[in-house]
Amino acid sequence: MRFLRSAREIAAMRRAGLVVWQAHQAAAALIRPGVTTAELDRAVAEVFEKVGAEPLFLGYPGPTPFPAVTCISVNEQVVHGIPSDRPLRDGDIVSLDTGCRFEGWCGDAAYTYAVGHVPLEEERLLEVTRGVLDLAIRLLEEKSRWSQVAREMQAFVEGAGFAVIRDFVGHAIGREMHEQPQVPNYYDPSWARTQDFELRPGLVLAIEPMVAMGTHQVKELADGWTQVTADGRPAAHFEHTVALTSDGARILTCAPQDGEATF
Repeated sequence: MRFLRSAREIAAMRRAGLVVWQAHQAAAALIRPGVTTAELDRAVAEVFEKVGAEPLFLGYPGPTPFPAVTCISVNEQVVHGIPSDRPLRDGDIVSLDTGCRFEGWCGDAAYTYAVGHVPLEEERLLEVTRGVLDLAIRLLEEKSRWSQVAREMQAFVEGAGFAVIRDFVGHAIGREMHEQPQVPNYYDPSWARTQDFELRPGLVLAIEPMVAMGTHQVKELADGWTQVTADGRPAAHFEHTVALTSDGARILTCAPQDGEATF
């Protein structure tokens, strides 16, 4: 496989992952009714600027270059939402996705946060989406090919009564944010025949399930970026950068462990 990382390279990627984790902490501390998504974006930008990290999303090529350092998607928005003066409201769910390049290596993570008191079904949506990411990380150590993981991810989500978004998938990550192979969150026999890959130590993946309360189909808004569910029902998104090592799966975008320093 082309991009298998050494232990030294994975340690360097962990430093980038810690910066991404810190950025999420800064944004999460602000989330409450009345705060705008632009304010959350500024909080993330300040963390990256403070440590000298390069935002990966700002200027990303598209119909127009992406104008922010985070994708912030609220309720029926699945992914690629553009931060704005929109204030958050009690009961919203807000997905924040961001990444940076730090000392030459990339980190990428997304979380969906509850704003105030959300309805029970939205709480379940967040629980299932976070749970399917946890499942995928655990299965990295148990399965031999990604398609086996993807099959169980799909079964987990659909067994809970939700749908896996299929238009967007995870990816390998390293010096660049988007590297091959692609990492789908559902089982596709055609993909499995032609693009499936072995799970081997040194593999570093951005695993990012997106789960919808209703249909898995999405549509793009007029801004050329924001993707919403076709039926207007809520969706959630969780992502970690994860390395598969000889000692098992290691989350690179989680909180610091004992003895690890932040920046």
